[in-house]
Amino acid sequence: MRLFSALYSWVGERVDFTPLIYLIKKKTVPAHRHSVWYYTGGMTLFFFAVQVVTGILLLLYYRPSAEAAYESVQFIMTEVKFGWLIRSLHSWSANLLIGALFVHMFSVFFMKAYRKPRELTWFSGAFLLFLCLAFGFSGYLLPWNKLAYFATKVGTDIAGQVPILGHSVLVFLRGGEEVSGATLTRFFGFHVAILPAVATFLLLLHLLLVQLQGMSVPPALENNPNKKSIPFIPHFLLRDLLGWLLALLLLVVLASIFPWELGEKADPLAPAPAGIKPEWYFVFMFQTLKFLPAEILFIPGELVGIAAFTVGGILLLFVPLLDKNPTGGLGRWISRIGWVVVAYMVVFTILGYLWPATK
Repeated sequence: MRLFSALYSWVGERVDFTPLIYLIKKKTVPAHRHSVWYYTGGMTLFFFAVQVVTGILLLLYYRPSAEAAYESVQFIMTEVKFGWLIRSLHSWSANLLIGALFVHMFSVFFMKAYRKPRELTWFSGAFLLFLCLAFGFSGYLLPWNKLAYFATKVGTDIAGQVPILGHSVLVFLRGGEEVSGATLTRFFGFHVAILPAVATFLLLLHLLLVQLQGMSVPPALENNPNKKSIPFIPHFLLRDLLGWLLALLLLVVLASIFPWELGEKADPLAPAPAGIKPEWYFVFMFQTLKFLPAEILFIPGELVGIAAFTVGGILLLFVPLLDKNPTGGLGRWISRIGWVVVAYMVVFTILGYLWPATK
């Protein structure tokens, strides 16, 4: 304790912490019946931190080549002490991160927390969602197993359907015409260098904006003179930490009881396995494309689906610019559309897993 006090005094003589300490002490968080959704942001941050730590540990042993990737993951799981647990934690936390991020985004959406002056906070959060989906897509191939290989082939084939730029996008993603070792190396570079650099910048920006602007309240409570709040320290922080502990417990239980399987090594010459599908957070899009007819008004059905999802992503990004009156007519319609989108994603995800069995 003395060492810490001495170190704090030494640093304090050189760096003035007074403004930061003042900001932390006076920071409050709104308290109302929807306050529980505030904790989803901290939960998402926790899973992201687990991804960083476990990803660095896996990086010590992983070899990004078609000849060695599968064997290196196999070595991690069988020879490295607790390697199987680290890989399971990384895989499960990746899925829980996406889930928490979707919940956080929709809670912000339905509480209209994107309204002025928090448009930039929404933009940075939406881009972080897109980046995390890109993390999932790029990381899926890295074990170089059969399921990941053919799922990546299907995913990049879909990207190749985009008019004009499609073939160039496909070649860029694959590093050639086919999914190969060049694709693996390229995805590895995306996954551990490019995407983390961009995500770190956006995450710091997002957190800074949240700290500067504070937590938003639902529009119905904005002008309420009896608004309540709680101190960030210790009340909100302790509850946030409790959420982190519960998230850690869930993560350890899943990773221990249901360790992530490696599967068979990828073989480009083997036939694609039956019932192949992407990770769960892409299943609703994948299932939609399966249901579309071959042609819609002389346009390939798959292309119509891709265009619809692209437009949907753009509209999601620019919601703050479209919803100028959160409590008015358009604002209500945007909320209703949001509920339809949530129901659509849930139903089509379930269909994606049940359809092969009922078809």
